Amino acid sequence: MALTMFALTVVVFFLVNLEPNLKKLAITQTESRATAEQLESWLERNGYRQNFFVRYGQWLGVVPKQPNIDAATGQAIPRFRFCDEPSEPAYSGLLQGEFGCSTKFRVPVAERLFPALGATGILMFWVMAVMVPISLLIGVLAGMREGSRTDRTLSMASITTTATPEYVSGVIFTVIFASWLGWLNGSAATATNQGITFSNFTLPVMTMAIYGIGYIARMTRASMVEVMTQQYIRTARLKGLSFSSVVIKHALRNALIAPFTVIMLQFPWLLTGVVIVETMFRYQGFGYALVEGAANNDIDLLLGCSLVSVFVVLFTQLISDIGYAYLNPRIRVQ
Repeated sequence: MALTMFALTVVVFFLVNLEPNLKKLAITQTESRATAEQLESWLERNGYRQNFFVRYGQWLGVVPKQPNIDAATGQAIPRFRFCDEPSEPAYSGLLQGEFGCSTKFRVPVAERLFPALGATGILMFWVMAVMVPISLLIGVLAGMREGSRTDRTLSMASITTTATPEYVSGVIFTVIFASWLGWLNGSAATATNQGITFSNFTLPVMTMAIYGIGYIARMTRASMVEVMTQQYIRTARLKGLSFSSVVIKHALRNALIAPFTVIMLQFPWLLTGVVIVETMFRYQGFGYALVEGAANNDIDLLLGCSLVSVFVVLFTQLISDIGYAYLNPRIRVQ
């Protein structure tokens, strides 16, 4: 995990610091009419023209950051005054708990990133709380009796929801529940400012959950169908156990092995899904901060968001592997 995170951060750091991004950053921090010499002077003065590996080491915290030198007085001054950066050489990077300075929001990245992660964590919790039970129930009901009318109906509904992207279902839900019926608030901006309510929080949760429900339900159905054809299920039925007892006690646990892995994969998907949903409903979470950082070439904020995304992906994969071994005794024995 550490090696993967290191390799991915190098790649992301290189892509974020490409020349067009640096030029756009300099323009946003100076003025649109600034000359090429003025833009180059700003980049040079703020350390963006240093060696790539030096800058990466400063971001990690293994190389000390150098302050600016005032040409008139010769005194050291911090790069960004609004972040209270040190005015003398100091180690200030990830290893010291510093994520850099957000040039868009003019605050340390941690002050913008972690509240946004907290808001997105609440959204993801309710999405999973709605999505997982419903999708497992649909998948189990469809897989219990393969080929029945219930199976065909639920499978068609699952395929329909999975084939509908978030930006389409979000618009449809907004038109129906916010515009026509007037039951829900079409904007979730007040959720982060004035508190979460049923009115301002339901549409983002519905939009994200409806897409994942179909995918997990299809995987659960396929796993359930495979388990129901096994010999031990047939033996349990011949012993006189009821159909519901066979499903709950014998089939369900084995059928949940594959869906468990898929459910854990939903966490990385949710991080990408929130970019669309949070922007659409103006919910000020991780996705909203990522879009704002990308639109304004906020390099340190983009790096912080990328680091969080990589960690979430790797950590959920670790939990998935451990949980898979717990659910399947044969893997533990091996």
